[in-house]
Amino acid sequence: MTRHFGVLIPATNTTVEIEYNRLLPESLQVHVGRLGKDGKSPFAPSLKEDIDYQAKMLGTANVEVVSLAQTSASLFEANYDEQTKARISAAAGAPAITSAQAIGMALGALGVQRIALVSPYSEAVIALAKDYYQTHYGLSVLAMEGFAAEDAYAIGAIGPEHATAAFKRIDNAEIEALVVPGGNFPTMKYIDDWEAQLGKPVITTNQAGLWALLDVMQIRTPLAGLGQLLAKMPASIAAQ
Repeated sequence: MTRHFGVLIPATNTTVEIEYNRLLPESLQVHVGRLGKDGKSPFAPSLKEDIDYQAKMLGTANVEVVSLAQTSASLFEANYDEQTKARISAAAGAPAITSAQAIGMALGALGVQRIALVSPYSEAVIALAKDYYQTHYGLSVLAMEGFAAEDAYAIGAIGPEHATAAFKRIDNAEIEALVVPGGNFPTMKYIDDWEAQLGKPVITTNQAGLWALLDVMQIRTPLAGLGQLLAKMPASIAAQ
């Protein structure tokens, strides 16, 4: 049986479709809607009218749930997640999640509290990510490093060695998990290797977003080769 889910992505994102279409089993089918940006920055939230329209179009594909794969959008407004989920659900007629929330939920499901952030984000944006996860999920951000990217297409071309080097610079025994926000940064096929090197979970935007989608769909079948989160498929705290 094929299960269908929807993902909304910024129009400049060149990674989400590739990672999901190439790495997921045929039984999981993704349908994607593209969104224009409400500002010049690659980290600016997407246009509300685009979210409404594209979510409605995904609803016509009878998707079971819709995710907004734009973690940075959630960092600029205190109520962005709840307001945006409500817009998506109303338009699509299906439950909704944001990737920023998915990361926080995934860390909770794994029982992780002390983290480090490694991201393509600029210094200012990764500082907002630190505040978001400390404020919304009670996490302790013990270290962070960004790649100072200011162009969405450049993010899509960043190689895994940038994250590998950053992990080595900032990791220590107190850190329980490394978190890599940024849906346009290709990560999923490298997570297993990173975890083998570090001996701890690595959580990325597209991986956590997929886990949260499957959690809403109540799919508990493990997915091998994409990190501990998808190999273990722990239920979210809300679902327990």
